[in-house]
Amino acid sequence: QVQLVESGGGSVQAGGSLRLSCEASGRTLRDYSMGWFRQSPGKEREAVATIDEDGKISYADSVKGRFTISLDIAKNTLFLQMNRLKLEDTAMYYCAADFVRLTATIATIRPQVWGQGTQVTVSS
Repeated sequence: QVQLVESGGGSVQAGGSLRLSCEASGRTLRDYSMGWFRQSPGKEREAVATIDEDGKISYADSVKGRFTISLDIAKNTLFLQMNRLKLEDTAMYYCAADFVRLTATIATIRPQVWGQGTQVTVSS
């Protein structure tokens, strides 16, 4: 089983940038489809970016052109670079692993393992 630990969240002004990290232990992340999700109060958790075992990437429309997901295999770490942040990007962000659907996308990923989350707060 893989264990996931996120870091890199914080407070930033609108238009700023943050990079989230998700360090994994137990298994190599290349064995899974990986995703970044977010949830804000009163809203359902939503997938924002995914990368599958072949390296194919998909994004939610709300973050396309601003967020970049990447995987450093040597460090066994998943990243989410977030640029041009907006107020509506404020949420708890989670990384997650789907070891059933190895070619999952934004629409199909259904993770079995989750990190504890890291808070991102964007202010005006």
